Amino acid sequence: MAVYVDNARMPYRGMVMCHMLADTFDELDGMAVAIGMKREWLQRRPVLHYDVPLFRRKLAVEAGAVEVGRRELAHLIRKLRAGGQ
Repeated sequence: MAVYVDNARMPYRGMVMCHMLADTFDELDGMAVAIGMKREWLQRRPVLHYDVPLFRRKLAVEAGAVEVGRRELAHLIRKLRAGGQ
């Protein structure tokens, strides 16, 4: 079980964002709280995830999140969809 952050770099409102996903909602929620995300920022499509600014991505990695590339992210999304998330 793990939390994952990808290497996306998407501009949004003066920030640069990436994605944070997890094997379970509890892990995702726990990491989000730990790095200062508001629960209302939770995204539901294509799976439960947060769009995370890079400064919070760094906090997530320091807290144990696993860094993944685009292919690993796609594999993770398929796995989470198959599991009903």
